[in-house]
Amino acid sequence: MSSMTLNEVEAKEAVLYDKLEEDRVQCYLCAHRCRISDGKRGVCYVRENRNGTLYTLVYGRTISQHVDPVEKKPLAHFYPGTRAYSMATVGCNFRCEWCQNASISQMPRENQFLMGEEATPEQIVAAAQRAGCRSIAYTYTEPTIFFEYAYDTAKLAHEAGLANIIVTNGFMTAGQGEMLDTFDPYLDAANVDLKAFRDETYRQYVGGRLQPVLDSMKKMKTLGVWIEVTTLIIPGINDDEEEIRDAASFVADELGSGTPWHVSRFHPAHQMRDRPSTPMEKLRRAHEIGREEGLRYIFVGNVLGEANTHCHACGELLIRRAGFGVLANRVQRGQVCPSCGTEVAGVGLVDG
Repeated sequence: MSSMTLNEVEAKEAVLYDKLEEDRVQCYLCAHRCRISDGKRGVCYVRENRNGTLYTLVYGRTISQHVDPVEKKPLAHFYPGTRAYSMATVGCNFRCEWCQNASISQMPRENQFLMGEEATPEQIVAAAQRAGCRSIAYTYTEPTIFFEYAYDTAKLAHEAGLANIIVTNGFMTAGQGEMLDTFDPYLDAANVDLKAFRDETYRQYVGGRLQPVLDSMKKMKTLGVWIEVTTLIIPGINDDEEEIRDAASFVADELGSGTPWHVSRFHPAHQMRDRPSTPMEKLRRAHEIGREEGLRYIFVGNVLGEANTHCHACGELLIRRAGFGVLANRVQRGQVCPSCGTEVAGVGLVDG
């Protein structure tokens, strides 16, 4: 794996930007919609204006490639029990104070250099096929900021019969002709990190805004992308019951009661190492609130034990899991419960 300063990087011209006067550009890949002067970079620090042309600095440079269970994304109702070839570059358009991958997500901003291993989209797809993966997941950092790389890989992946997953903060552009519209032909599933349900939390701790994330999720729903939502419950930040209820209500009302919601346990990380882990009773209460708001599939994450899928109608155990492994899958063809025949929401539940 090689490293280089940002000024040494051979770059590829970006997409989704406009040229402005005086060699400035406006990027409309993510909801920051950065206006960037010549020689400067956007909020993500991996898109740079060079003489009035916007370039991506991370195309073809992976910081991580792994084969993961799709449940690790986490996706519970998208081809359960299959493997996802997971990849990332450095960089992010957020600066979450609790980021568990800060060493790579914040590398360009904090250290002014890039690390990565060269890998073409063709090589990524071939590696996924060799590993017997059902999908490719663009994950670990924020896939929006390496969109050109992800898009080219995703197109080849679809041609090879592989599904494409993004694990995302949801802060991409969602208007007509923007990021989600462009990605739509090749995007199959997303786990969206709903970090809080208060705009002030996004502004203070994340460096973003809430509404674009909500807009992105609603847009993905209209495009037919399978969505699951993750909320990391952080003590003193987003664990107020009213806020948890507002988040659950949004998922149920706007995305559908069959949308899986993962409420995950916070562990000290990055700039929040002095904050305690989430009490288990808080996670259990979040699970109860989700049920009260009508959600059918709620999973507690970042804890030991089983995260099972039950039929929302009769309570029958459908998919039994231990950690990220599927021990048994009793969903029948047609994606229905074997006991009562009720349909189970998801994609490929009996595929793998």
